[in-house]
Amino acid sequence: MASSKEKYVRRSISVHLIRHGESKNNQVYRDAQRLFKGGTPDFDLKSWTEYVDAHRVSDPGLSDVGQEQASRLSHYLEPHLANQAGEVRFVISPMRRTIETMLPTLTAMNRNSNENSHVKTVINGFYFESEGCHTREKVEPGMNAEQIAECLSPAGVQDVSYVGFQNGPENGWYAYGTGPETRHESEQRAARFYVWMMEFLDEQLMEAERSEVEDIFDAGVTLPGEENDKCHNRFEPRARRRRTAIFCGHGDFMSLVLKRIISGFGHAIEREGESHRSAFVHFNTGITELEYFGKGRFLLMSSNQVPHLHGPSGECCITGGSLKDGWSYLMPSDKILLDSEVAFAFSDDVQPHIAEQTEALRSLYLTKSGSSLSQDELDTTHHKSNALTVVVKRGLQVVGCASLDERTGRLSDVVVRPSARRSQVGRSLIDAVKNHAIQSQKFDKIIVEPDTSESKAFFEKMGFELTEDSTDEKYTSEI
Repeated sequence: MASSKEKYVRRSISVHLIRHGESKNNQVYRDAQRLFKGGTPDFDLKSWTEYVDAHRVSDPGLSDVGQEQASRLSHYLEPHLANQAGEVRFVISPMRRTIETMLPTLTAMNRNSNENSHVKTVINGFYFESEGCHTREKVEPGMNAEQIAECLSPAGVQDVSYVGFQNGPENGWYAYGTGPETRHESEQRAARFYVWMMEFLDEQLMEAERSEVEDIFDAGVTLPGEENDKCHNRFEPRARRRRTAIFCGHGDFMSLVLKRIISGFGHAIEREGESHRSAFVHFNTGITELEYFGKGRFLLMSSNQVPHLHGPSGECCITGGSLKDGWSYLMPSDKILLDSEVAFAFSDDVQPHIAEQTEALRSLYLTKSGSSLSQDELDTTHHKSNALTVVVKRGLQVVGCASLDERTGRLSDVVVRPSARRSQVGRSLIDAVKNHAIQSQKFDKIIVEPDTSESKAFFEKMGFELTEDSTDEKYTSEI
């Protein structure tokens, strides 16, 4: 933790990411899963597809359950915002279900226009759900600004702007589409929205730096009169109200954006067209809270919270966040992850995320005497220009590694994750070292010094032979 004497002011904006309430399409997919035994050996794909095609619509509104969730969300958000928020800025997807989700909250906040004139609404044309707007692969344009304004009119929204409509707000938000959005296109759009989101928040923080803005301040500082504030009480009135941004979006696309938020600028796609190996799941109307400190700095405070969906008598209407709702399909298949590649890099050039994983593997799975070199030799070798780190990767995940000294052909610190030892990862590593020796012509044999019976058996299986005149059990393999 930083020193309490540090004079740096950490202004931040309170950010809420909220998934929409249950849509009529969510209900269709849930019913199809139940009717046609989705996820079981008896899954009837043909009937499932026919049912979904017959009942799914391109831009659905909320189901009855979704309407109830939106109402409960309003009963939670409105008093929270009224008592603790300063200016509130809503960023809403252009899809019908997100607008209907926010309508009860916007209506409640606009009942007293004088008191709540600080509410601003932005409809972002590229904050829609993955795949876009289509019916049976046929593109639908989605709503334009006039149609969205009509949907918002019951809430009495006055200050609304439209951004990100690629063909202009007079046309539908997906009017530019040529088909269902691909996974690669969704990832690209998530990166674009992530940058837009930071700029949207940065502009507000810069405003606070240029002039006195009462609702943007360092919330980590307690002023006189705030000593008894209960930070985790969402409804207790605050002497200082905070700038708040609420983003109402969609389960899958929110996950794509959140991964970029959590990884900063380090998020990378392992394979084009395939989903990432990790994802964030949200219930319908699930709330994730963050603090934004500017210049891409986010602090995750809580994730997927639904306190509003638990009634006083214990009943709840939580939907949309279980494996039975299809979230496991976001995980790439084993076949994709089993594809391995071997990479060589000088120790000083190893990418940080690779170096972190290789050090973790060595720490976990090498015995204390598992290095073929002494610690002094190891430290020296790792910092010389001819020391190579060899890694076997599956996407961005390291499953095997070793250190290679090109001066001597000595291979040390050979580690393969236990779960990968039956999938030829070790052989891939050794074969790659041999191929590298042939191409570089810097050494004509590989030398190893295994220190356990298991490692000896492995190298013998790879064709290594014990050196006859060796006193320290060196094994070699001619190139």
